[in-house]
Amino acid sequence: MEDNDEQVCRFLTGENFYSQHYFGFHKILRNGLSEYVFRVWAPNAEQVWLVGDFNDWTDSLPMSKLEEWGVWEIYTELPAEGDFYKFKVRQSGGREVFKIDPYAIAFEERPGDAAVIHTIPDKSWKDGLWQGRKKRSDYFKRPMNIYEVHASSWKHKADGTPYTFKSLKKELISYVKEMGYTHIEFMPLMEHPLGMSWGYQLIGYFALSSYYGTPEEFQQFVEECHLNNIGVLVDWVPGHFCINDDTLPYYDGTPQFEYEDPDRAKNVRWGSLNFDLGKPQVQSFLISSALFWLDFYHLDGIRVDAVSNMLYRDYDEGAWLPNHEGGNRNFEGYYFLQKLNAVIKLAHPKAIMIAEESSSETKITGLIETGALGFDYKWNMGWMNDTLRFYEMDPVFRKDHFNLLTFSFMYMMDESFILPLSHDEVVHGKKSLMHKMWGDRYKQFAQLRNLYVYMMAHPGKKLLFMGSEWGQFLEWKYDEGLEWRDLQDDMNSKMQHFTRVLNALYKEQGALWEQDNSYDTIEIIDADNSQETVLSLIRKGKKKKDFLIIVLNMTPVERQDFQIGVPYEGVYEEILNTEMKEFGGTWKNGNPPAVAEPETFKQFGYRIKTIVPALGAVILKPKEIVVPKKRR
Repeated sequence: MEDNDEQVCRFLTGENFYSQHYFGFHKILRNGLSEYVFRVWAPNAEQVWLVGDFNDWTDSLPMSKLEEWGVWEIYTELPAEGDFYKFKVRQSGGREVFKIDPYAIAFEERPGDAAVIHTIPDKSWKDGLWQGRKKRSDYFKRPMNIYEVHASSWKHKADGTPYTFKSLKKELISYVKEMGYTHIEFMPLMEHPLGMSWGYQLIGYFALSSYYGTPEEFQQFVEECHLNNIGVLVDWVPGHFCINDDTLPYYDGTPQFEYEDPDRAKNVRWGSLNFDLGKPQVQSFLISSALFWLDFYHLDGIRVDAVSNMLYRDYDEGAWLPNHEGGNRNFEGYYFLQKLNAVIKLAHPKAIMIAEESSSETKITGLIETGALGFDYKWNMGWMNDTLRFYEMDPVFRKDHFNLLTFSFMYMMDESFILPLSHDEVVHGKKSLMHKMWGDRYKQFAQLRNLYVYMMAHPGKKLLFMGSEWGQFLEWKYDEGLEWRDLQDDMNSKMQHFTRVLNALYKEQGALWEQDNSYDTIEIIDADNSQETVLSLIRKGKKKKDFLIIVLNMTPVERQDFQIGVPYEGVYEEILNTEMKEFGGTWKNGNPPAVAEPETFKQFGYRIKTIVPALGAVILKPKEIVVPKKRR
């Protein structure tokens, strides 16, 4: 264990990635007595006091400044477990303000924001089997189907109060397991003062929001997920922070966590402040936060929010100045993100690092040595925008915009992608996924099923926001539970059943994920049939005989005797048809097995015929095929 001078020195140089072991509060033994030490970085403050329940929030506990380091500290026996506390800071210039502890591990329930003295006991984890499998596996070659969750609005109790992780452990895990998802991704769980921000305006970078329960309860939740073979990912926001005066902004009265340039510091779009990502102390603080969540909660990965805001000086709506090269690159953000990923991968090689990023100017995934940022995955926002625009369109016009559905095949391997149908697409008047679909209710459900097959057929990992699995019609509301009563309706119930079946098929069929990041995973059968607006393609596993044929009909016209090119002679069996009655369609029986005929179709030497339902999709799998042996 490093001594205090080494720890603070490394913090100041941007190399202390476990700085929470030095800052914040710590219970210690000193001179045989049990007491607490509190430390806070505030280099330009004139004076700092520790205030709380234990001294009636008075100035009786002045802290001492370690001048060389800009750190204030105090040793005291007064606090007790459960007490609230803050720091009173006389800022540069003489203004006095109560400030939170940036390293607090727990806060009081909002709207209060005092930190809580809460000693969390060391946990004896029982997820060793999960961790061992994770070390031995390659997640790029494994299925990843993510269920995105806002923790406090997944389900509410009868009295309208949200579930905490104690209740979510009982219900959410079993639900996710039953539905066949591989991972849960939570929107930010860190402390935030306003629920309306959905957790993206943080104040506590080391604290689980008290709104969701206790740290111990979340540890138990993650452990139970792992015991049920479910991974856990959490959103994290290192680019900007809450502007509330009693939190991080201008902590010591000068630009401390934020940029000195007020235009760079102010985030106009989100009404927040941007971290100065080039400042070494800020790098220590943020990377320590990320590692803390991975270490302390055994998370399987982190989704970094708003990466574009960290990469480009002109991303925001306010004034901006070019960099020293005359461009819009935010070099501080660029190098911080590379450093973040390098440090995390050194400590946790199997941690999944995901970027929410919408531009194409910077390589996001891949090796840092090649100039990439080092993320494992990038949300494919282009695919999402084009796809939803297409499905919202009247089918009459789809033939003229078929490229919206096929353009992503041109760049699908440029990055390692996740295909997101996320919370951002079902709020602010955008309508739910179900409500976006064209036509009457029956047609909307048919197209939703079609959309989900298209997502599964397209290379890339998958993400679906909660409630979308059964076609909730109303937009998501952050302060209400999902519309679970929808499932009393036969169509919603059958939609949920369809999603469950599709998720199971995805996990069972290696062709849908074994070669996800290689062009070998896909062969387009026909992406030119814009007149009939039918897309057909093959997804391939590692073995020649392991492949699936997916056909998607984007019009309300049933395609009789539809011809599909196939690579080998033999029999092809339908394994999914979105129009079956059990899913909410009208078909009692699916298509019979199709026998390949020796007729050319584009690059293929054989073709089969089948019926493709109106606004429907079918998936076929070879049953008895003949693969020619290679000539020597």
